[in-house]
Amino acid sequence: MSSSPSPTTSRAARPEPGSSPESPAQGAALAQGQDPAAAPATLRRTLKLRHLVFIGLAYMAPLAVFDMFGIVAAETGGHVPLAYLVVIVAVLFTAFSYSRMVRLFPIAGSAYTYAKEAINAHVGFLVGWAATLDYLLLPMINAILSAIYMGAVFPDVPFWVWVVLTVAICTVMNLVGVKLAASMNMLLVGIQLVVAVVFVTLTIINISNGANGAEFTIRPFISSDVQLAAISAGAAILALSFLGFDAVSTLAEEAEKPERDIPRAIFIIIAVAGAFFITVTYVMQVLFPDVTLLGDIVGASPEIAKYIGGAAFQAIFVGGYMMAVLGCGITQQMSAARLLYAMGRDGALPKRLFGRINPSTGVPVVNVLIVAAIALTALFVDLDQAASMINFGAFIAFTFVNLSVIFVFFRFLKRRGPGAWLTFVLIPAVGVVINVWLWLSLDAISMIIGGIWLVLGAVYLVVKTRGFRAAAPDLTGPINIGMYE
Repeated sequence: MSSSPSPTTSRAARPEPGSSPESPAQGAALAQGQDPAAAPATLRRTLKLRHLVFIGLAYMAPLAVFDMFGIVAAETGGHVPLAYLVVIVAVLFTAFSYSRMVRLFPIAGSAYTYAKEAINAHVGFLVGWAATLDYLLLPMINAILSAIYMGAVFPDVPFWVWVVLTVAICTVMNLVGVKLAASMNMLLVGIQLVVAVVFVTLTIINISNGANGAEFTIRPFISSDVQLAAISAGAAILALSFLGFDAVSTLAEEAEKPERDIPRAIFIIIAVAGAFFITVTYVMQVLFPDVTLLGDIVGASPEIAKYIGGAAFQAIFVGGYMMAVLGCGITQQMSAARLLYAMGRDGALPKRLFGRINPSTGVPVVNVLIVAAIALTALFVDLDQAASMINFGAFIAFTFVNLSVIFVFFRFLKRRGPGAWLTFVLIPAVGVVINVWLWLSLDAISMIIGGIWLVLGAVYLVVKTRGFRAAAPDLTGPINIGMYE
């Protein structure tokens, strides 16, 4: 390999599993006979593979599969499982690129880090800026959903009460520490899965009893009236179900073994979520091949819940939704706060504000509170306005993760055999095409608002770097380019 970025933190500085609980900086201070308390606070490596998997699943919210079933079933003519198969294949290309990059850069920041190190510091900043739109607005949408669901059950309670309560619970869980938040997510994901299993079981019982004239068939996957354009449109919508599989890459500095566990977690998350989405939508589609027969296509899932289990199960189903909302809120706030931390630590954002860690908890407290304040804008924004903005940055981030792998190949990789061309060029290139297609499929409002956000970021960057004359700050942390020599 001809060249590679220079790390500022050596691999030897990392604590090994089972070692003393001091942070790397504090351990170095001990070795030099200094007071560990005087060393700068850093993120703590406490997350195992199971924590990462449950964090990613909580971020995606397993019960979110029910939100879009009616819409996509109508769009695809009753082929939701087939559309999910298409989008899973698409997501796997980007997941492969994430697995490449997290081994090279096992540090916080995700797509921002990868683009900055592999392509260009200024490009990295703009990718990170675009990604913040996704990360920062998700907790706001989560708070809106919480108020909508709870308002349906308790219509006399004001909307703002549920928004404030949701944001407060998620903020407290994140301020306590990432380990407790991760453990809570394991519980919440477990509750969601139990609700989903009961839902699937009741649906299968209804199908077996011939309810609605249903019978098991392969029609949800393939039939004579399948239209490619309709399946593609449905897949573009369902791609949103997988936004968040990459969230665990922002926790690379808090994983015990990031180079091994982060890639594993990403693929496990996609496999588990994909199997779950296909199974649930298959039985729903078999029971209701024509969702137009339901009174409300958008609210098809609650109607199906009542049909298969009565009002009692419908109440349980709504309760499961609230577990999804709470699990999502905790994880979304966690990831957004750590993205801001990575950008602040590296000087892309004001370091004194964003690049600080609480030494007693290992949590970027100020960032958690900033994300909470943004989430409270749910009091003034409706769901349609919020949702229209969220995907712009996500698809840009995914595109540049794939591009970063290609840039690593041409900038750093010395051995360029057929295998390297396949894994560092061809597969990521397919990922780029897929994500650009999804990005271009966004509606006009998303493109306008996202474009304005990106322009603001570009203006900020120009001012900060005095017209790109000033050097962008280097990322800190271990760089593992050498493993591919």
